[in-house]
Amino acid sequence: MKILFIRFSSIGDIVLTTPVIRCVRQQFPDAEIHFLVKESFKPVLVANPHINVIHTLDKDLKETITNLKQEKFDYLIDLHRNLRTMRVKKALDVPSFTFDKLNFKKWLYVNFKWNVMPDKSIVDRYFEGLKALKVKNDGAGLDYFIPEQLKTKQEDIPYGHSVGFVGCVIGGSYFTKKLPVDRWKEFVAHCPYPIILLGGPEDRDDGNLIAAADTAKVYNACGKFNINESADLVKRARVVVSNDTGLMHIAAAFKKPIVSLWGNTTPEMGMFPYYGFNNLNQNVSRLSVMLEVRNLSCRPCSKIGHHQCPKKHFKCMNNISPAQMADNVKAFWKQDAKAQ
Repeated sequence: MKILFIRFSSIGDIVLTTPVIRCVRQQFPDAEIHFLVKESFKPVLVANPHINVIHTLDKDLKETITNLKQEKFDYLIDLHRNLRTMRVKKALDVPSFTFDKLNFKKWLYVNFKWNVMPDKSIVDRYFEGLKALKVKNDGAGLDYFIPEQLKTKQEDIPYGHSVGFVGCVIGGSYFTKKLPVDRWKEFVAHCPYPIILLGGPEDRDDGNLIAAADTAKVYNACGKFNINESADLVKRARVVVSNDTGLMHIAAAFKKPIVSLWGNTTPEMGMFPYYGFNNLNQNVSRLSVMLEVRNLSCRPCSKIGHHQCPKKHFKCMNNISPAQMADNVKAFWKQDAKAQ
């Protein structure tokens, strides 16, 4: 049996598909599992032992489809669900499964602030889409696998951080999903522990500004490590503080305590840190604290993000308390110390 998964992007969204991949592997141990993803996100899956073959989407979708046809798949599992995946499904013409993106409910939530979203992770919605295959969630949460050769070494970080540090993910796909630099500086002042800033090359300048607040305490790793090396730093962190972005989900895969920061997006969209069967109300994870400004009539203003605040005040992030961020980090740090 050959099964093709499709999720083109992005880092966090791909990581959120991993429980489904693992559980399909458990139910169909002899299946040949393939995954179609954008070339730039292939590193996220390259070490996943549950995947046999990774196909990459290049600029020419037609050529990609031609190559996929030669594989003669038995099933297709679409965990992206857009126009391009529809083209792939139509061309391959095999039994396919997908999930409910709840776009109308999201539209009501964003435009009228009517929260009719279900109290569950998008991961659980993925499994609902596979009911016909009778694939069950094993409750083990997300997966992330780092190639051995891409694991970081002790000398890759300052000596003062070697006994423990807080990983702070300062990047984000949109401006309105990122805590401002000044708020990170305030957090640095309140946090008593070593800090490593994580993000891409585009976050390096902001990282330098934040690190300048305390050069001994803060190490700016933004742009110095690739995605798998950054994932390894997340794995090594005692606590992770993160915007709503891909490394947050990687942290959840490693069962790290997470203080997540929510600006124009909200956890109710279903993309909160997922550890297995946790939701937002009935079964809240003890490893997750979600900080957000809940009394703003303009939230959420988008289901993904904006390049600037539509209202110009950006209160959703500016009003998050750095002192509260630090208090939650301290609580997680002490719990970790007791467990060791």
